Formats: sequence, C-alpha cells, structure tokens
Amino acid sequence: MPSGKTSSAPSPQEHSLRPVWLAIIGVLAAAAIAAGIVYYRGGFDQAGAGGPKKDPDVAELMAPGPLEDILMGKPDAPVTIVEYASMTCPHCAQFHTAVLPQLKAKYIDKGQVKLILREFPLDGLAVAAFMLARCAGPDHYYPMVGALFETQGTWAVPGTEGKDKLLLIARQAGFSKEKFDQCLADKDLFNKIVAVRQQANEKFQVDSTPSFFVNGKRMKGDHQLKDFDAALAEAGAKPVANASPGNEAATPPASAAAPAEGSVSSPEPSKPGETPAQPEGTPAQ
Repeated sequence: MPSGKTSSAPSPQEHSLRPVWLAIIGVLAAAAIAAGIVYYRGGFDQAGAGGPKKDPDVAELMAPGPLEDILMGKPDAPVTIVEYASMTCPHCAQFHTAVLPQLKAKYIDKGQVKLILREFPLDGLAVAAFMLARCAGPDHYYPMVGALFETQGTWAVPGTEGKDKLLLIARQAGFSKEKFDQCLADKDLFNKIVAVRQQANEKFQVDSTPSFFVNGKRMKGDHQLKDFDAALAEAGAKPVANASPGNEAATPPASAAAPAEGSVSSPEPSKPGETPAQPEGTPAQ
C-alpha cells in the first residue's frame, strides 16, 4: 500500500461504502451508551444495574440465533463454553492469545469441551472485523479471529485508519480489495451481528466483554485458566494431564500473519457510561 501523502478523489465504490461505515459507527456507539456496555476489566461483576444477574435458560441460550453458531471442538463434547467478545476488546485478545490455547490443549482437543464464540462488538471497527471473519467462511472463521486478535494492536486504532489496516490483514488472509469491500457493504450481515449483540444484552444480561457461560452458567472470576478449570470441573469436564498448549485457534496461519507495518497501542478499555473507543470451524449442530 502506498505510503505517500498524495490524495485522490474517492472512487464511486468508496462513496457507496461510506454510508455503511458511518452507520456501523453510529449504531454501535449509540447502542453501547444506551445499554451501559463496558469492556471487561477483570473480576466479573455479577450485580448489574438491575441486581444480581441470573443464569439464562440453557435451551434459550443454545437456540439458533440471528447468525449460525460456529463451534470449535467436537459437536458431541459434553461441555459447552459460549463466549461473547468484541474484536477491539484488549481482554478478549488476551483470552484468545494466552488462555484459549491452554483450554484447547486440555479440554477442546480431547473432546471434553466445545467453544462457541458469539459476536458482541462494542464499536464500528469491531463489527467490521467480525464481518471479515464471517466472510472468510466457517472453516476459516477461528483462524481469522485468531489472526485479528493476535494483530489487534496494529489495526484497533481510531478513525478510518483502522479500516485501512484491516484491509492489510485481510489481504494476507486471502481477501482481494473487491471481496473486502463487498463484505463490509453486506448490510444483512451487519444487521445480524448487531442482532446477536442485542439479543445477548437483552435476554442474557451481557454487558461486558468477554463474557462466558459454561453449560449455561455464567462464569465468575478473572477468566484465567484457573477460573476455567474450576468452572469446567463443576460442569463435569476432565482435563488431560501434561497437555501442551495448542495454538491453532489463537495463532494465525502464514497467510494471515501480522502486517509488516509498525505496531500501535491497543485502545484503552472504556469506563461505564463512556463511549467505547473507536479504534469472533465447524457449523454447530
């Protein structure tokens, strides 16, 4: 991508994408403020504005939603982790790059646990990142999510620069500029991702990221390996001793490696009441 300062008139295609991009930013910012949604800061808060949160009905939590669930692991695994995350959330990236590989080695790869990541974007750029992961296809969804979390510091930046940096990563994952533009212009996909988040907030009291449910039970703690060990043991999962961390889910393939440009800092988590800073297989049965 050229690095000079020369500018040119936007193409007709870029003009057509601009309203969609502005809509993404506006809808998500307004919804986040209205719902009081925040980035997770550690120490999961069980008491929201309406008092202690209740565990959702398992059948309702696992019912088909606006988007088809894509699972990591064996469909018949006895324990299911449902995660709600935002692609621009630093704590979500920490889970996917540091904790998930250990969970994968101890439980998921051994058929004890399956993971379902559901989209809970807190800003427009997070929506765009999830759209790209979905457009990559079910078989490439988690590798794309892993690549985006691994490189979060390079693209989760304010303004339109973030979109340009997403294009760099998408190209390395096999996207052409045309496919990238078509994906981000998919209003139906955009609406479904927003609907997934709205359902989580309104039905399941999700108001921070990441949020986890283990067989329908809301997780407490700091979402480190020890917290999952306790929750999974209670749900009946049996870890495999001396398992080595796997990295398929969190480490991008060679085609989706980090771009060569210099890294920038990740956005700071927002505080309650603040607008979040504008800077995720096999289909489930």
